[in-house]
Amino acid sequence: MLTKTKLLPVVIAILLVSSGLLVVFFGNLGSSSKPIRVACVGDSITEGFGYPNELWMLLGADYSVGNFGAGGSTVSLNSDKPYMNQSAFHEAKAFLPDIVVIMLGTNDASSDYRYIDEFVADYKKLISEFQTLPSKPEVWLVKPPPIFNNSLGPIDTNLEQGVIPRIEQVANELGLPLIDVHAALLNHPEYFLDGVHPTIQGTKIIASEVNIAIISANKTSATVF
Repeated sequence: MLTKTKLLPVVIAILLVSSGLLVVFFGNLGSSSKPIRVACVGDSITEGFGYPNELWMLLGADYSVGNFGAGGSTVSLNSDKPYMNQSAFHEAKAFLPDIVVIMLGTNDASSDYRYIDEFVADYKKLISEFQTLPSKPEVWLVKPPPIFNNSLGPIDTNLEQGVIPRIEQVANELGLPLIDVHAALLNHPEYFLDGVHPTIQGTKIIASEVNIAIISANKTSATVF
């Protein structure tokens, strides 16, 4: 699909300007075999900062990666912008992924923290929506990056003490694998543009952590996509 990789930043910039929703697919349409379809589900850290593209470049031609981020979205169904109410959610399901990588929770850590007790139940509903797809995808949960600046809305203590423990709880109760992006970036405030959104280097680290998890799992699994 992307025969001129140097044009990717320009294409992405145009899409960001022209649409409030960025859904980009990265993959090798020239391959005769069916690529493994990876859906990257998340908020603005997924939608607008390039980690799905970086992930596709790491995974290679055997994979097709879809960017299904929706800026400002939450796990909570009672917030102002639940992910399950966004177009990106329906696009992600229509993609019929083989793997779903969910990196949500940053916006659930906002100062309006009143829905945190509903987080676990709402996260399980979101996961179930993907698990019941005909493609029967593997679902990976991601501990979101740390927050180094509370002035943008999300609060670091809410993330550390409320959201992340609940993500761990969901992973444990459903037997799902976790990718710890949070730990990988915890000592690197310099890899963030504004204390919340990653720089290019931060984006590369996110993609690397996801790539390592997927590749390692596929090497030790007999799953056929």
